[in-house]
This record gives sequence, C-alpha cells and structure tokens, in this order.
Amino acid sequence: MNKKLSLIGIALVLVLFIIGSIISPVAAENSSAITVNDSSAIMDFPLALNFSARINSQVNIVDVRLRYKIDQMSFADVTSEAFIGIKPDFVINAAYKLDLRKVGGLPPGANLTYWWVVKDAAGTVIESVPNTFQISDNRYKWQTLKQGKVNLFWYQGDSAFAETLMATAQKALVQLQKDTGAVPDRDIFIYIYADSNALQGSMIFPNEWTGGVAFTQYSIIAIGISPGNLVWGQGAMTHELTHNVINQVTFNPYSDLPVWLNEGLAMHNQGTLTTQFTVPLSLAVANNTLFSVRSICSPFSAYSDKASLSYAQSYSLVDYLITQYRADKMLKLLNTFKNGSTYDQAFQTVYGFDIEGLDSQWKLWIKIREAKSP
Repeated sequence: MNKKLSLIGIALVLVLFIIGSIISPVAAENSSAITVNDSSAIMDFPLALNFSARINSQVNIVDVRLRYKIDQMSFADVTSEAFIGIKPDFVINAAYKLDLRKVGGLPPGANLTYWWVVKDAAGTVIESVPNTFQISDNRYKWQTLKQGKVNLFWYQGDSAFAETLMATAQKALVQLQKDTGAVPDRDIFIYIYADSNALQGSMIFPNEWTGGVAFTQYSIIAIGISPGNLVWGQGAMTHELTHNVINQVTFNPYSDLPVWLNEGLAMHNQGTLTTQFTVPLSLAVANNTLFSVRSICSPFSAYSDKASLSYAQSYSLVDYLITQYRADKMLKLLNTFKNGSTYDQAFQTVYGFDIEGLDSQWKLWIKIREAKSP
C-alpha cells in the first residue's frame, strides 16, 4: 500500500513538473515581454499636459494608447483614450500632448489618473500601473493653509492676509449651516491669485470681467484678490464657497437648482445687499416690473440692468424663504432637489406651493416690506 502511494506520489510530481516546465516559461515570457518605464506627465499650465513613457518589448510593439480619467463629481465613470501613432519596433518612446483648450481647461488642484495600454505583434496586451497627477499652476510658489475642509492656497500677501481669508471662509460655512443646514461633505480648495488679470491668465478663454470662479465639479475655487482689495475678495470668496457647498449638497444626475435659488443662496450668505441691487429692486417693486420667479429659474440676462435686478430678486426670494420659514425647510428643499424633483414638485413638497404660488406670496411680502422701508 505504501509502495503504491509512493509510486503515485512520484508520478504526480513528474506530471506537475512537466506541466510547470510547459507553462512557466510562457507565463514568464508574457509577464516580461512588455515593460513601461519612465511614465510621466509634465504640466504646461494652463494650456497642455505632456505625457511620455519608454516602452520595451521582446516582440515588435504595434499599438500604444494613453488612457486617463479626470477626478471630478460625476455619476458616470468616464475614461478617455488617446491613440499614439507609432512605427512597430522593440523600443517605443511614446509621447502625447493633451491640449487642455479642447476640454475647456483644468483648474489648479484637479487630479487626473493615467496609464498606458500596449499591444505587441504576438497579441500580448498589457496595461501599465496607473499614475495620479495633480494639475498645478507651477508659475507661482504657492503657500498653503488648511482648517477643517477648507484648503487655502496663495502666493502674494503675508500670513495675516491668508488668515483673514480663512476666517472669512469659516464664518461663511457657519452662517450657511445656520440658514440652510448645508455643510460640505468633501474638502474645498481655494486658490487666491494676485488679481483678476493673474486669474484670467490661469484660465482657457476667460471672460474679461472674470474675478472669481467656482469649479463646482472639482470642489475648487479660483479668485483674484490683492491684499489691497481684501473686502471685495472676502465677499467674492464667500459667494463662490457657497456655490461649492450647495453643489455638493444637491449634486444629482437629473437637473440643476433654479438659477435664482443657487445665486440667491450665494448672495444671501455674503450679507446685506449693496445699493447696486437695492435700488433696482425698489424701483421694480414701485413700478410693478419685477420678473416672474419662473423666468429667473433660467440663466439671467446678459444686460447689466436686467442681471442686477435678477440677482436682487434672487437674494430677496431666499431671504423670504429663510426668514418666513425654518432653516430645516431650506435643507429639506435642497435634499428634495438632490433626489431629482422638478421645481414645482420640490416647492409643493416642502412649502405647500409651486413656483407660481411662491411668486405671488413673495411679491406680496416684498411690497409690504418696501412700503415699510424709510
């Protein structure tokens, strides 16, 4: 019995050895047939991102592709692919220039993951280990300050300048939570450029009036604030910070917030209205020329006078909802929008009236309020 078992054991070992001698060299050859070395990305901010790698193989390389994914808030897992034109060879110096003008640009702080897909003439296909690259505006030497979920980056101005902006950001978050119950659920990154010209130089095809922008899909803010223009900068930062938090709270694959609600929350969190907005609002109330609430659910007019009135009404509408109803109602409204509700359904669910109902009630409220104003 023992002798039979020994013979069987020897036979099994021989079989495993033969199988191993057949499989192992092939597996080893396939695993080392293609290698990707020196994979890197170099930033040419803000215009381009240059990728390169040195690829070696024991068999002619016939196909090389670069795949990359941009880290942003999205319900779709999107991978982009770039085909690299090559001549078959054992060694390939692969290179690809991602023209950021074609994707609208990427803000500083955005992250991108990339890897190479390579095929040789024998049909072997490998994917390199993914690398993560953070977009950076390397034209400046950035300093950093972090508190809670707010990350502040600046390069001009002393530490007191940055600390003032950070204190403003923290105050804005506290006030926003008090008024709406909304709090950020992921870190927010704020890049402070020296002025609006420097900011616009960091963007692809910016508008000449751009002073600050919220890249809500990346939870990134970029603003041009000089130490001598700090008061304006505090208001602008609060405005864009509010947009970022509200986007996090309401992000969904169905629809955006009504424009007036989004802008009104940002303006309300800044504080009281200036005369730039109070004057046109008062005149519109007196002359019965207020826009309908439904009309400002859509993007505002490009004409400055109409835009100012739209922003003023947005502030007033949010002020009405916050002062006449509880803050938890506003949070419920935001959560209802997050679940994909239509405008009318959301207001009907939370407040018991639709957009037309809000329009009539708010206009009555603002007329009474304006009549009592000195």
